[in-house]
Amino acid sequence: MAPLPAAVSGWRSLLPSAADVAPMRRSWRRDLQAGVTVAVVALPLALGFGIASGLGAEAGLVTAIVAGAVAAIFGGSNLQVSGPTGAMTVVLVPIAHEHGREGVLFVGVLAGLMLIALAVARAGRYMSLVPAPVVEGFTVGIACVIALQQVPAALGVDVESAESALVTAGRAVREFADDPGAASPLLALLVAAGIVLATRRRPTLPLALLAVAVATVVAETADLQVGRVGEIPRSLSAPSLGFVDLGDLDALIAPAIAVAALAALESLLSASVADGMTVSQRHDPDRELVGQGLANLAAPVFGGVPATGAIARTAVNVRAGATTRLAAFAHAVVLAILVLAAAPIVEKIPLAALAGVLFATAWQMVSVGSVRAIARSTRPDAVVLVLTAAVTIALDLVRAVLLGLLVAGALALRTIVRASEVAEVPLSEELPPDTAEEEHALLAEHIVAYRLDGPLFFAGAHRFLLELTDVADVAVVILRLSHVSTIDASGAIVLADVIGALERRGVVVYLSGLRPVHRRPLTAVGVLPRLQEAGRVAASTPEAIAAARARLRQDGVLAPEG
Repeated sequence: MAPLPAAVSGWRSLLPSAADVAPMRRSWRRDLQAGVTVAVVALPLALGFGIASGLGAEAGLVTAIVAGAVAAIFGGSNLQVSGPTGAMTVVLVPIAHEHGREGVLFVGVLAGLMLIALAVARAGRYMSLVPAPVVEGFTVGIACVIALQQVPAALGVDVESAESALVTAGRAVREFADDPGAASPLLALLVAAGIVLATRRRPTLPLALLAVAVATVVAETADLQVGRVGEIPRSLSAPSLGFVDLGDLDALIAPAIAVAALAALESLLSASVADGMTVSQRHDPDRELVGQGLANLAAPVFGGVPATGAIARTAVNVRAGATTRLAAFAHAVVLAILVLAAAPIVEKIPLAALAGVLFATAWQMVSVGSVRAIARSTRPDAVVLVLTAAVTIALDLVRAVLLGLLVAGALALRTIVRASEVAEVPLSEELPPDTAEEEHALLAEHIVAYRLDGPLFFAGAHRFLLELTDVADVAVVILRLSHVSTIDASGAIVLADVIGALERRGVVVYLSGLRPVHRRPLTAVGVLPRLQEAGRVAASTPEAIAAARARLRQDGVLAPEG
């Protein structure tokens, strides 16, 4: 029964506590102001991402409100703002195309359960191990896919959505070429250009909302024939989670894994960005996974799409002066009030204007400096970045990230293997200075020392350890292991094979500098106990040389002392 208190304590660390509320009393005015600012910024983004996901503007609004509130309460960051994101829409479009609305909602529920399971398994800390080229690569790819998804709305055409954004964009361009119109493309271009250019001078202003408002007024005043957002529900109380055919359940597992992986990765990345923008804030990655899991369980109940932490809105929250999670919660409440109070106005927003907002968002997602730095750093990093981006655009995000991780891992292993080596070292570095030159030369004829550098593991042990079997015309080989960083089972087996091959040729092998942490694999393969019993394991190379010298004198190879 002793482990129970520790287990309970572990669970409590993943749930809200009084410590979350206490700081709000000191900064509630500033947090409420920040929440209003973020809500104004989030409104057009929620509309745009909802439409882009295939479930409609109302789905994006519900997600921003419900998931934003739940994640603010239960999440692991005081500054994180959650809701629909461009990266998530990239994953959701093919799900909506293949499985419909119910499939998307059910995937959200499954992903929520998976995120909570990851939190219980304390997997949050491992998300930081994803290499930067993979992160930047799929960010570039996502930005391109988001832009491609907006082509139909920007051109003012209605085409059937395909699983691939490239295919959908191509259909829209062909449809537009048959019956071109200037109103929608012009609105989208002006909104996107206005946001991008104005952001450089006034980054704290709600430029997306201002641009959309101006576009809506222009469209209404000039009576432009452009697509509109359409009817927005006045209530969030009616559950809309449908049932999924059990026959489709197997087909939804893989998409749910993709959604959960993306939600975890993007949320923890966003929370890390928020930490970096402050001095004292630090997020709890496992609790953040719980918050995102509960948010994705709650949002589908009201017809929302899967959510994640939103880097752009989180950055706005930090810059607006937020210090506690009250700001993120207030953003959800204010957004709900805005939607319910201004629904008639929201319904008249041109789809082309929202497309322009997402064009600008896609442009601002890519950090040109980071991409340039990675591309110039090393060729393997550049390869991983370009490959991940290309696969994201051509196939999907999950396969892109998996392929990026595999290639990055393979290239990293290649680098490690190339850094591993075995080199012969002169005995003069280890012999006492008063050793006679004659004995020095005689020892050099019969004893050779090799220093092993780097890891002895499955990827490279065979490559350089087997070089030792070519050693000839010596009586003793000393293997210096103090520079070995790791030994796995494969490395231990190959090392044991090399020692056995040398011994069969009559060469006596000594080990020196073996670290305690490396004794276990060598013991498991039986080589260490045998060498220890024969007195051929030394703490240092000078001790190994002394033992080898005594052995050579015993065998009559060297003359006795004196």
